[in-house]
Amino acid sequence: MKVCGVEINSNDVNVCLLSLTGDIFELPDFRSRRLTLTDINSTRELRYFQQTFAKLMHDYQVDKVVIRQRPMKGKFAGGAVGFKLEAAIELISELNVVLMSPTDIKESLKRNPVQIAYADTGLKVYQEVAFNTAFAFSMKDKYASDSE
Repeated sequence: MKVCGVEINSNDVNVCLLSLTGDIFELPDFRSRRLTLTDINSTRELRYFQQTFAKLMHDYQVDKVVIRQRPMKGKFAGGAVGFKLEAAIELISELNVVLMSPTDIKESLKRNPVQIAYADTGLKVYQEVAFNTAFAFSMKDKYASDSE
């Protein structure tokens, strides 16, 4: 199963592709690490972003897109542009998109910690949240806690 973890930060979308075959994880080569909405007020730019994201997921045959959910209010609330990008991704009809809360991500990583140091993955620093999101989603059902 190929999972694309997504972290939305302002007008940037950080992505990380994770492939799970049996019990083996791979980080396949992926042509994009970050997609940016350059003009937040342009409908044309938003459509271009959406088409680019859809094409990227199609080209790599991604099974699930997992977006790290952001709070709607409070100190760490996501901004309007971020929610606009999230909606653009969710509305791509060919994609299977899931939102995963930070709490669920944290619980999954606690039950199933990553077995290698992040620095050894070869990913950029800004991809760490996207990687953790994809990894946590992949592990949540495969190795759920005994109490579930």
